[in-house]
Amino acid sequence: MDETEFWELVDTTREAAEGDPEEQADLLVDRLSQMDPEAVLDFARHFEARYNRSYRWDLWGAAWVLLDGASDDAFDFFRCWLIGQGREVFEGALHDPDSLADLLDDFDEEIDGDGEELGYAADEAYEQLTGTVAPDLGIPPAAAEPEGTPIDLEDDRVLAERYPRLWDRFKE
Repeated sequence: MDETEFWELVDTTREAAEGDPEEQADLLVDRLSQMDPEAVLDFARHFEARYNRSYRWDLWGAAWVLLDGASDDAFDFFRCWLIGQGREVFEGALHDPDSLADLLDDFDEEIDGDGEELGYAADEAYEQLTGTVAPDLGIPPAAAEPEGTPIDLEDDRVLAERYPRLWDRFKE
């Protein structure tokens, strides 16, 4: 599975799930379990690489504004959800986290921002196909600390200055 196929699978399942991340995860498991195990592992590698790439302070700050706070776990789940939003939103957020204010049409705090199940979709599909746990993907683990300069996530003034569009749209 190449990068284009990865993003097509993400996009088609998100559209079919009408944006519901739990439904999208279920659809991903269904679609992946119709593929061969190596394709599932390829999907998992693409997902994990993007998940690790998004472990950044600037993105954590954007998640903090969107979610009105984001613990370690909430930020992990946010990164899975962000991947589930597709290439344009994901890459746009990495390029400029404040651009999420423009990239997200709607944001319902009740269902959006938490894609925990998306992070497990490939593992579930692989186990369904093979009856075994997925092997190590051979991808270097994420850094122990987020990339970039730490942000005081609890300082509203800092967040409002750093993410003016997100702050205007989601906090005021």
